[in-house]
Amino acid sequence: MTVTAFGPGRVNLIGEHTDYNNGLALPFAIADGVRVTAEPLDGDHIEAIASDLGEEDRFDAADPPPAEGWRAFVRGMVAELGDVDPARLTITGTIPQGSGLSSSAALEVALALALLGTDEGLDRIALAQLCSRVENAWVGAQTGLLDQLAALLGETDAALCIDFRSLEVTPVALELGDWRLVTVDSGERHTHAGSGYNERRAECATACERLGVPSLREATPDAVAGLPEPLRSRARHVLDENDRVTQTVAALGRGDREAVGALLDASHASLRDLYEASTPAVERTADALRAAGATGARMVGGGFGGHVLGLLPPGVALPRGATVVMPGPGARLL
Repeated sequence: MTVTAFGPGRVNLIGEHTDYNNGLALPFAIADGVRVTAEPLDGDHIEAIASDLGEEDRFDAADPPPAEGWRAFVRGMVAELGDVDPARLTITGTIPQGSGLSSSAALEVALALALLGTDEGLDRIALAQLCSRVENAWVGAQTGLLDQLAALLGETDAALCIDFRSLEVTPVALELGDWRLVTVDSGERHTHAGSGYNERRAECATACERLGVPSLREATPDAVAGLPEPLRSRARHVLDENDRVTQTVAALGRGDREAVGALLDASHASLRDLYEASTPAVERTADALRAAGATGARMVGGGFGGHVLGLLPPGVALPRGATVVMPGPGARLL
């Protein structure tokens, strides 16, 4: 039976670089994403076609060898799922790679559902963990679970408040009225495996070792103040960002969109100054959004390029190159 699966991209409203630190985040799935069509194939191989790139791959379904680029996702998913039937996989997408909107997780979850042939009765948290193993072990990006959970558990009209220590996921109504969330491409691509992402994660792990805690979720401001730089700044960002997630949920609950905008700005400043994850192109894009009337703007995704998120109040014209983003459902068969 031929099936087509869709994996959505995601926008993280706030809570960046907190997932692998057992912290809090507030992402939501979006309409753009990746489609994977799986057709049964005779023999013992997987054939994969990346239509947008004009590239193909073919490998043994029982023993996928390592690869690079998009092929690493496909081979890793087949290996991690295990006992996968031979198939021809056709991949198309509407999320630019390196945009900060998580084309990687969208591809992972679409591959998983297409190869499984179902979207019902699944333990989606366990599936998110499997997808994360693909990215960690096969692609070489030491990402957390934020993107995969957002893509698999997304809900219409709601962001997801994710506690990465307990893996509790709580929908939070994203009621903006006449306000709009938009993204603008900075024009600069990033890759988690090739950017400073892995370095930042390693710095957080070193900070935990020095503090004697299992994660920065257990760290205290007083203890963090005694760390040497740059570990102190990295840890301060994580602690403050967790607080900003809690404040954003509260602001949304009382309909205080101005406060949400201010929290976006504070998150961006922390990512720029404490986490050092920004670039000149990202800064120009964030400044342009604010100049166009955005109440707040911040980089989204792992940083080092990609898109910038802005919150526009009523009456502000859509800036050039901006795309309105709204929360939508999670990964599914079409």
